[in-house]
Amino acid sequence: MKWLDEMPWHLLILGSLTLGLAPFVPEPHLFEKIGMLADGTLAKPIDIFDLLMHGAFPALLIAKSIREASQTRPQQ
Repeated sequence: MKWLDEMPWHLLILGSLTLGLAPFVPEPHLFEKIGMLADGTLAKPIDIFDLLMHGAFPALLIAKSIREASQTRPQQ
């Protein structure tokens, strides 16, 4: 996972705030698509693509955070 370690934090944060939350009004697509997934109505290919596109940066940011936390934790 060297590629994730080398990915800059500022890129992931900026991507999560812009693409992850776009469009800002009336509701971010990511929240809408997660709601559709929870309701079981996420069936159209365009909606699935939308979820993947808007969720990519937040997912990478979470993965990098978990990886960093697990690497910096002292071994027992």
